[in-house]
Amino acid sequence: MSDTAHPFVIPQFTTKDYSSFFLAGALCCTISHGAMTPIDVVKTRIQIDPKYKPFGFVSGTRYLIANEGPSALLTGFGPTAVGYLAQGGAKFAGYEYWKKSFATFVGDQDTAVKYRTAIYLGAASVAEFFADILLTPLEATRIRLVSERGYATGLVSGFTRLASEGGVSQLYAGFLPILCKQIPYAIGQFTVNEFCHELALRNMSEETKKSMSDLSKFGISLGSGVIAGFAAAILSHPADTLLSQINKGHGPTGSMIYRLTTLAKEAGVKGLFAGLGPRMIMTAGLVSSQFLMYDGIKHALGAPPALEIHKE
Repeated sequence: MSDTAHPFVIPQFTTKDYSSFFLAGALCCTISHGAMTPIDVVKTRIQIDPKYKPFGFVSGTRYLIANEGPSALLTGFGPTAVGYLAQGGAKFAGYEYWKKSFATFVGDQDTAVKYRTAIYLGAASVAEFFADILLTPLEATRIRLVSERGYATGLVSGFTRLASEGGVSQLYAGFLPILCKQIPYAIGQFTVNEFCHELALRNMSEETKKSMSDLSKFGISLGSGVIAGFAAAILSHPADTLLSQINKGHGPTGSMIYRLTTLAKEAGVKGLFAGLGPRMIMTAGLVSSQFLMYDGIKHALGAPPALEIHKE
């Protein structure tokens, strides 16, 4: 440890603080994902339905409405809202917890700043892993509702049918691919957002930071969230495509790794990135709105600000 190293002043979050983080994360994720349901429906159809392969987002939306009516755009809204209520709370509160834990572990501020990328990556990955245990069964239900017209009337009937037909193994059939999707997503979401904020604030004096207008703060948060959303979409999209295929029942029998590898080879690079355009639009809106809502809800609840370990 260098002579210049000094103790890291780390906030002592209480149980109430973590409860606020969980509630803020739960609300921002369920609101944003619920609002994006129509985009996600079209994106999923483009990924898994051969009839939608020739279409882009706009033409695919028109085709869906023409054939199934406007209500089809809200297919899977129930499991989306409930799934991301649980997952969002666990992810955001978990990220706060693990970032603090890893920063505490390294012992001093200089070391934490030096290894901040590893701290961000580790915190995002661990938090997402536990959050996905809650998300996976509901995501499987959502994809089945979207991909099979008439499968069930909603969340409860869809979840019940999926559980009765396939049991726990079917509900968690997509756990590995969802980890492959959501962990890169979380890494892009949190790590890129952290670095965008750092880049925006690095050349500002402390006085300038303190005197920033609300509009300036909003602009930095919005821009950072949009860029982080693009990164999250690109990093996670191949696994998102495979997840849709697995939950549709596509691919050979065998181990999950074998099924994923086979489906990836069959799809090729072009197939794995099918529907990326709509998903980038959706994810940029999701991530930016989530961070804005998360900060706003935390402030309303009187929760403390997040730990910052940015390089000055």
